[in-house]
Amino acid sequence: MAAINSVVSFIKAQYKTENFIPLHVPHFGGNEKKYLLETIDSTFVSSVGAYVDQFELMMQAITQTQKTVAVVNGTAGIQVALRLVGVKAGDEVLTQALTFVATANAIAYQNATPVFLDVDLDTMGLSPKAIASFLEEFGDLREDGCYNKKTGNKIGACVPMHTFGFPVHLDELIAVCDAWRIPVVEDAAESLGSEYKGKPTGSLGKVGVFSFNGNKIVTCGGGGAIVTNDIAIGEKGKYLTTTAKIPHPYEYVHDEMGYNFRMPNLNAALACAQLEQLEGFLENKRRLAKEYQSFFSTNGIKFRTETPDTKANYWLMCVELENKAERDLFLERTNANGVMTRPIWQLMYRLPMYANCQKDEQINAEFLEERIVNIPSSFRKI
Repeated sequence: MAAINSVVSFIKAQYKTENFIPLHVPHFGGNEKKYLLETIDSTFVSSVGAYVDQFELMMQAITQTQKTVAVVNGTAGIQVALRLVGVKAGDEVLTQALTFVATANAIAYQNATPVFLDVDLDTMGLSPKAIASFLEEFGDLREDGCYNKKTGNKIGACVPMHTFGFPVHLDELIAVCDAWRIPVVEDAAESLGSEYKGKPTGSLGKVGVFSFNGNKIVTCGGGGAIVTNDIAIGEKGKYLTTTAKIPHPYEYVHDEMGYNFRMPNLNAALACAQLEQLEGFLENKRRLAKEYQSFFSTNGIKFRTETPDTKANYWLMCVELENKAERDLFLERTNANGVMTRPIWQLMYRLPMYANCQKDEQINAEFLEERIVNIPSSFRKI
C-alpha cells in the first residue's frame, strides 16, 4: 500500500514533528495547575470538596440533565447505573460485542450477564434492528419486565456504547427498548460533547455514564460521571457511591451495601479546568477531522465521519481499510514509522470470560473488527 508513506507524512505534518506521535494525549492549557494548587491549599483532597460540587454542576449544564454524580471512573459509573435501573444478580444486559472491555466488565461486576448484539455499520454502535430482531425471537414480556425465552433470565437493561464518540441511533433504539420495558443506560464514556439530533449523548437514556480517563477528550487522570434526568435516581446514585451512609452528626450509619466510588476533589479540580476548555477541544478536533477527511478521500482510504442528525466529538478518529490484510499492513507500517495507530477492539465474545455469552450473527461487528484502525487524534496546537 504505497499510500501509507503519504499517510505518515501527512500526520506528522499535522502535528509539526518528526518525533513519535501518540494516539491521544491530554492537553492542559487552562486553569489546571491553579485549581490543583487551590485544592491542595484547602486540604480537601478526597471525595468532599468544592470542586466535586462544581464538576457535577458543570456536567449537568453540558449534558442538559438534572443530576450528575461524580465517580472514580466510567466503569464504576456503569456498574452503579445498572443497579440504579434495577439490574440484579442473574439478570441479562443487552449490549454490543464491539466495545472496550469495560462495558462488559461493568455488567459482570453487577453479577449480570452480557448478551452481545450486532452494531450498525454507519455508527459502529449497537443496532436497533439487531435489538428488535433478538427480542422478537427471544423476548418474553411479562408483568415485571422482559425475559429471555432461551435462558429464562430477566433482561434488566440495554447498554449501547457510542463508539469513538459517534452516537448510536438513539431514537430507534430507545423506542424498541421502551416497547419491551427495558431501561437504557448509555455508555457515553467516549462521547462527551457529541450530540444526537441536537441533544447531548448521555441525556437520552434513563442514565448516561461518562469517562475522564487519561486518554479521553476531557481528562482528570481518572474519573467518571453518572448523569440522569431522574432526580430520585441521581440522589440514589450519590448515596450508593458514598458507601450508602445515612447523614448523622457523628454516628456511622449504613443501611445497605454501597460503594466507595466518589471522585476525589483533586481529580474534580483538574476536570473543572478541562471542562472549561471543552468547546475549544471540540472545535480543534473537528478541524483535524475535516483535514483528515479531505486527505484520505484523495488517497483511497475511507475516513469515518459522523452520521446525519449527529455531531460527533471525534474523540478517536479512524479509517476503514479494505480487509484485514490491508489493516495489518497499515498498522505495521505506521507504527514502524513513528505514528501510533491501533486496531478496534477484539469482539467481547472472543475473550475467554465472555466466550459463552449469547450473541447474534455479528455480521457488521466482525466486518468492522477486521477493518477499523484508530489514527492520532490529539488536540493540535495551532
